[in-house]
Amino acid sequence: MFQCEELLQGITYECVRGTTDKQIGEVVYDSRKLKKDCLFICICGYNVDGHDFAREAVEKGAAVLVVQRDVELPEGTDVTVVRVEDTRYAMAFISAAYFGHPADRLKVIGITGTKGKTTATYMIRSILENAGYRTGLVGTIETIIGDRHIPALNTTPESFVLQQYFKEMEEAGCEVVVMEVASQGLKLHRTQGFTFEIGIFTNLEPDHIGPNEHADFEEYQACKGLLFKQCRLGIVNIDDAHVKAVLKGHTCQLETYGFDPSADLYADRLKLVNKPGELGIDFMVEGKMKFNAEVPAPGRFSVYNALSAIAVCRHFKVEIPQIQKALLGVHVRGRIEMVPVSDRFTLLIDYAHNAMSLKSLLTTLREYQPKRLVSVFGCGGNRSMLRRFEMGEVSGTYADFTIITSDNPRFEEPQDIIEDIKTGINKTQGNYIEICDRKEAIAYAIDNGQAGDIIVLAGKGHEDYQEIKGVKHPMDERVVIREILEERQKTL
Repeated sequence: MFQCEELLQGITYECVRGTTDKQIGEVVYDSRKLKKDCLFICICGYNVDGHDFAREAVEKGAAVLVVQRDVELPEGTDVTVVRVEDTRYAMAFISAAYFGHPADRLKVIGITGTKGKTTATYMIRSILENAGYRTGLVGTIETIIGDRHIPALNTTPESFVLQQYFKEMEEAGCEVVVMEVASQGLKLHRTQGFTFEIGIFTNLEPDHIGPNEHADFEEYQACKGLLFKQCRLGIVNIDDAHVKAVLKGHTCQLETYGFDPSADLYADRLKLVNKPGELGIDFMVEGKMKFNAEVPAPGRFSVYNALSAIAVCRHFKVEIPQIQKALLGVHVRGRIEMVPVSDRFTLLIDYAHNAMSLKSLLTTLREYQPKRLVSVFGCGGNRSMLRRFEMGEVSGTYADFTIITSDNPRFEEPQDIIEDIKTGINKTQGNYIEICDRKEAIAYAIDNGQAGDIIVLAGKGHEDYQEIKGVKHPMDERVVIREILEERQKTL
């Protein structure tokens, strides 16, 4: 049992009914998990408002309700009602107390930015694990706790789940946690209730702007900046045009990385690496550390990711040979992931699912001088039409040939989405074909691959499903590729 007053420490509240001198069995924020003697936090979600379940919570024996607006309750109940300004903010502190403040005993590293978060988290974890630090991970693809790999629902979990993960990581012997920190997670206070040891900023471009996300770019930018009011040390990309705005009002110490020689760590003398089935980049690390590094992933953004990881691991006194070895071994699912198909051409899978990330990917791959750069992509349903126009225009401009297909149509018709993409690609001189069925589109790309081609399957990345009419159907592009190759083998 927990003392209610202890759970409420660290937040400003008003007890508008009953007394906080109560024993609490569990903390609950999901109305489906209501129990006797629980403290129920009424969260205002986009689709469901927990305040609507206040009466049900009382009927099921809840001891305390935490609310941010008035609720209707049955007569004659002794339930305690605690009012706060924002129940999501309060939940972060209550959850931290409920699980015993595990983050206070862990070194938590948070990474925010539009691109690079996932790759940077895996790079950091790889280096630290190689150096002997047991390291947990929380991110877009999964949460890693010891030998457990838990598929992710959100890039940054709800504060209650995050604190639960921290507790389990501590119990599993972790010393460090590296996690992606999404702008939505910051906006919704999921990372309150503790202080990050290190916060990292990768880059910023317009994204996640629209209904249920951010009202405009300024809000998106401001939310990214919240991390640097919640960490002890900020490590930021000095080359990004928005870095000063993101850091406005920061309260942490700062270090920098990038290509600018004024950075604390910077990259110099870049060389492209083109091996059979693998594209990479070699560079010199200069500044506060000096050594040669190679990353088995293409492009300047791969160097940025590596620099951010090196900058972090410098503070953990990791030796240079350990850093070099770990960087060479990093392969992230769905992030410029090479899939061996043929000695004649290179095929890779990447999560690029907006115009900015697709342009960055295609321009990077263009540097490797392929015979043809082939782009296979679609766009998600129930999302901005503007994204479809933009992605079509980007692919038509930067790829030699585009295969327009389906992504996650959700509740839209796939062909309607394709028509929107065509609106964008028709602004260019780019050649394209439309093949609605994604497996057929991938098969076409493989069957028609030419010597020296680079073929990129963009948009799905690590996802292993396709969402159609609200149902997630199994669809892992790695499995699809294997099935296609097996089918071709049978016909030989």
